[in-house]
Amino acid sequence: MSNTIICFGRKLEHFSSTSRSKLSCFNQSYRGLISTCFRFLVFRVNPFWVQLAYFIVLSLVGFGALKMSKPKSGSVSPKNIDVFFTSVSATTVSSMSTVEMEVFSNTQLIIITILMLVGGEVFTSMLGLLLGRFRFETPPSFDGDIVNSISNRGLQSDYSLTSKNIAQEVELGRITFSALANEKPINDLESNKNLTSDTKSLKYKATRCLGYLVFGYLLVVHAVGSSLVSMYVSLVSSARKTLKTKGIDIRTFSFFTVVSTFANCGFVPTNENMIVFKKNSGLLLLLIPQILIGNTLYPACLRALIWVLDKMTKKVEFSYILKNWKEMGYSHLLSSVHSCFLAATVFGLTLVQFILFCSMEWNSETMDGFSSYQKVVGSLFQVVNSRYAGESVVDLSTISSAILVLFVVLMYLPPYTSFIPTKYQKKEIEKGSQNESAGKSILDCVLFSQLSYLAIFIILICISERQKLKEDPLNFNVLNITIEVVSAYGNVGFSTGYSCKRRLKGEQWCTDSCAGFAGRWSNTGKFILIVVMFFGRLKNFSFKCGKAWKLS
Repeated sequence: MSNTIICFGRKLEHFSSTSRSKLSCFNQSYRGLISTCFRFLVFRVNPFWVQLAYFIVLSLVGFGALKMSKPKSGSVSPKNIDVFFTSVSATTVSSMSTVEMEVFSNTQLIIITILMLVGGEVFTSMLGLLLGRFRFETPPSFDGDIVNSISNRGLQSDYSLTSKNIAQEVELGRITFSALANEKPINDLESNKNLTSDTKSLKYKATRCLGYLVFGYLLVVHAVGSSLVSMYVSLVSSARKTLKTKGIDIRTFSFFTVVSTFANCGFVPTNENMIVFKKNSGLLLLLIPQILIGNTLYPACLRALIWVLDKMTKKVEFSYILKNWKEMGYSHLLSSVHSCFLAATVFGLTLVQFILFCSMEWNSETMDGFSSYQKVVGSLFQVVNSRYAGESVVDLSTISSAILVLFVVLMYLPPYTSFIPTKYQKKEIEKGSQNESAGKSILDCVLFSQLSYLAIFIILICISERQKLKEDPLNFNVLNITIEVVSAYGNVGFSTGYSCKRRLKGEQWCTDSCAGFAGRWSNTGKFILIVVMFFGRLKNFSFKCGKAWKLS
């Protein structure tokens, strides 16, 4: 009997070891498959198609989640096209709306918050850094020659050094890459080999460090911002009463608004956007910095943060990022000169808008009910939002046409538009001229410019809404359609809305809605605007298009 038990135990042990071995092989195969897929995405597939697939899949997932969750009690469930439009708008951080925001329940607001978070430019750029790390087949290691050279310098007296120990020494800052690079090589071939290994290893560490830094940037801004907004709403009775009347949870409102503001989406859980908080100047002042550091001033803030950390920690990775910002392959990382001129341009354009807006709207009906202090803060908030954020404290349909045209121009400009003197541009032009002339395909020669595509989209929407342009010309006019299209292209979210009072024929069935102007469009017009939002979110890939066309 005992022999039988022993034999059974041996078989069970053999079976267990075999199962563990198979499970280990399966895990290795699974990891290898994932690694292969990531490498295929990084090396083989054009980044344009990767990002397009990402936003389409995210929009479809958001559509499914919004459809499965129920709207707010007492509200009519939106149509499928409107739900999908909202999902695309949140994913592409466009904040174009075809339904009122208070239709959505608390669960749906959380879903929209997640879509805005993972669709934001800073978050997607962080994913790009993660994929960029897969360009390194393995974390670069050190050669045995370097181990020997370090041991010859007397470091072996502390403990035995290996490749792993050296990596730990570098992490602790006891050994620097500059010290390794300055080590006298045995011959030129070994020197080049060691230097290449050090450079790859340092670039890998710098890429990883930059990814962690962007993640920390995201985490701190959202945590601090939502805490401050929640604290303000809880302490100020007028803001707290507004949310209580509308049945919106304070925590949901705070996190939703901060995520939307930082991602420069422009969605707010209230139907009237920020108009209901136009007299809460403290809340507007809390949101203005988040608008800037999440988009137009992000490169300047990121470089300043890296510079501060470099001075404080003395880590070689930060120094490498600052000196080799172009080789890092992170489009939001600019040179110190470019970052300074970018910040100056942002503040300069904001000042010009602020002066024009105050001079033309100070005594207009747009500012009725504002005190002088509230007019200053409200005007500043409005002009800052014209560059990609899209939140509003005034009804855009009441603003003068001159200001609206100015907003259209600024919505069209890329976020990192900056005035750089000619002498600082010469080096970049010389470097880029060779690359541009080298690899032009037939497709590059036939593609149109950004303005050409916008004109095509406006023409298509005018065709799809041609009947309404005849029957309701005060609402459906070319200027309003242009504002809607350029706003969708710039992922801003500004809209003039729709008013029954502007109808030439007053019908009793017409009811005013706080939804955007696109909410009154046909399904064809909404679908065209969805395409415009995708096109605008991926416009970085088509900035150089249309240069083969010579207008002479």
